[in-house]
Amino acid sequence: MTQTTLSAVALLVKDYDEAINWYCRCLGFTLREDTPLGANGKRWVVVGPASGGAGLVLAKAKNTAEVNAVGRQAPGRVWLFYDTDDFYREYERLCARGVRFIETPRDEDYGRVVVFEDLYGNRWDLRQPTP
Repeated sequence: MTQTTLSAVALLVKDYDEAINWYCRCLGFTLREDTPLGANGKRWVVVGPASGGAGLVLAKAKNTAEVNAVGRQAPGRVWLFYDTDDFYREYERLCARGVRFIETPRDEDYGRVVVFEDLYGNRWDLRQPTP
């Protein structure tokens, strides 16, 4: 059987460098790739956790519809999930880096979780799944 993986998810952003800075500085992601794609300023930019896993392809919004969708790819819903094996260590690290949490941590059947927003308002779960 052929082996497959989910390697990346596209995320609309207003500006490549602004987004790279936030994801790398605040979340601690690494810049995996930043390749120019021609004279029009388009780039192939991928960031993600240093430990591996799927990355985010930072896709600069190029028209009015895309600009209006930045931060609203899943309006009002969590749609990005950032897992950790040490919830409170990671929560404190992200707080210290200025990440905006919109609730207090809570325990659910599936693990410990708290919702935060990225620089554009996309909602994320910081989670420590129950083993």
